[in-house]
Amino acid sequence: MTTSERPDRQERTARRRENTVDGIPPLARLFPLGLQHVLAMYAGAVAVPLIVGGALGYSASDLAFLISADLFVAGLATILQSVGFWRFGVRLPLMQGVTFAAVGPMIAIGKSEGITAVFGATIACGLFMILVAPFFSQLLRFFPPIVTGTVILIIGLSLMDVAAGWIVDNATDGAPPVNVAFAAGTLLFIVLVERFAPPALQRVSVLLGLVAGTVVALFVPGMVDWSGVADAAWFAVVTPFHFGLPTFPPAAVVSMVVVAIVIMTETTGDMIAVGEIVDKPVGRRQLADGLRADGLGTVVGGIFNTFPYTAFAQNVGLVSLTGVRSRYVATLAGGILVLLGLIPKVAAVVEGVPRAVLGGAGIALFGMVAASGIRTLSKVQFNNKNVLVVAISVGVALLPTVSPTIYDQFPDWFTLIFDSGISAGAISAILLNLLLNSDGIRRDHAGDAKIGAYDAVRGPAAAALVHPDAAGTTGAIDAVALRPDEEPDRR
Repeated sequence: MTTSERPDRQERTARRRENTVDGIPPLARLFPLGLQHVLAMYAGAVAVPLIVGGALGYSASDLAFLISADLFVAGLATILQSVGFWRFGVRLPLMQGVTFAAVGPMIAIGKSEGITAVFGATIACGLFMILVAPFFSQLLRFFPPIVTGTVILIIGLSLMDVAAGWIVDNATDGAPPVNVAFAAGTLLFIVLVERFAPPALQRVSVLLGLVAGTVVALFVPGMVDWSGVADAAWFAVVTPFHFGLPTFPPAAVVSMVVVAIVIMTETTGDMIAVGEIVDKPVGRRQLADGLRADGLGTVVGGIFNTFPYTAFAQNVGLVSLTGVRSRYVATLAGGILVLLGLIPKVAAVVEGVPRAVLGGAGIALFGMVAASGIRTLSKVQFNNKNVLVVAISVGVALLPTVSPTIYDQFPDWFTLIFDSGISAGAISAILLNLLLNSDGIRRDHAGDAKIGAYDAVRGPAAAALVHPDAAGTTGAIDAVALRPDEEPDRR
């Protein structure tokens, strides 16, 4: 071996050591990698406070505060999940952000009981998640692909009403043509980025669409309102209970507990996926630790005037794309989010983005959510029973979307739960799946190690948690890909 070859080998060895879950890349690589994670999630992260605050009629300054609080707590929750302490945190490269699953219930709660009830229900949601985290593996059997896929599909479809509202922008006689033009242009730009841009830019196509649409809107008088940016401070602390002390109406709490179960199911899938990507399978204890961190982040969110938190799936895809396994990349990204949350001018700039541009990006963003649900449903064989589960659940969920006054004559506790299509659809999917599927399929396939497309009851995550071959680890076997003639690796 020559002298020149020896340093090259040492450098490759050092890079391999850095590229582990617990390795720390040099700052020159760590910062851009962390910033990339922030860019990939930013559009989705700020969408929820814009949706909820806009639906509740909040002022521009209050919307900016909600965005700052959201970014600040998202950073704290990400640091907690990636670094971890005691029994909180999965200690993997996961980014945390406000979940879309809570949007419908929160708007219903806010309109009926006020924003303090939203924050109270969020705190209750987080406490519930912390308490049930150790036992959640037993509940996973109620959330197979047919249920989770249906719920995710419902979330995306329900949010399309929000995108349409942004395009109409409070007009009483339909959307102005200029708004439709900006929405369509933003959407077209996103599609072109996805088609022609390098992979790194494709990951932030929605964010680039928002930027491009806003830049063009600057040349149209009255489209961009950044009057609040000059008044916003360069630095401010996010204060707890800014809108008042939380309240805890029972119906609001029940509605958010349903959301909590959906969040935990979603986070479980993300944790298992990222564990496989970084070659560090997630065991039951790690799963519980990660769910506790979700719960604690949600409790902190309710205290600091924001909403329930979950792992962002788009960042899981980014981990796979970049091949960078270090959890400290997510930690740095969390630090960037905290800093952004402490700079009100950033939130004021986001709040000033034209609603029509947001509408065009929202079509893509919410459509991606719906498409994710369809992708999950592709794991299910659609016999007549399964078609009925999806059909009825989606129909029940869309009733309050297409007819917002349908439950106006019902008691408040009923409307808080069922006025949100997401809660109603989730309850419907769970109950219908139990009624139409569970007994027969469990009896016929209870001993199968391989989970096939016919299985609408047990998903891969649930199988890995409860099957004896899993040896207590969700990543011990590939419950989908294992062929009947293969044996699981028990090393």
